[in-house]
Amino acid sequence: MRAVMTVIGPDRVGIIASVSALLASLNINILDLSQTIMGGIFTMTILVDTAEANCPFEEVRAALSAHGERENLSIRIQREDTFAAMHRI
Repeated sequence: MRAVMTVIGPDRVGIIASVSALLASLNINILDLSQTIMGGIFTMTILVDTAEANCPFEEVRAALSAHGERENLSIRIQREDTFAAMHRI
């Protein structure tokens, strides 16, 4: 299953590395990634494949949220179909 993640927080060295390492530890593949820095705020949108994740989706969500709290980041993940339905015009 594909999912869309967002990562937002104060810019600093290592954000992409720490998020990527966590995804790798969960056996989640990054399919596409876009990031930018706006006025010192780091923003990243990631399309991931969770089909081979080593835990259920809700545990993935909890692990990402906990990582975000530790790293002073907002990390959210939604199933791709939910994301698409919410953003349909």
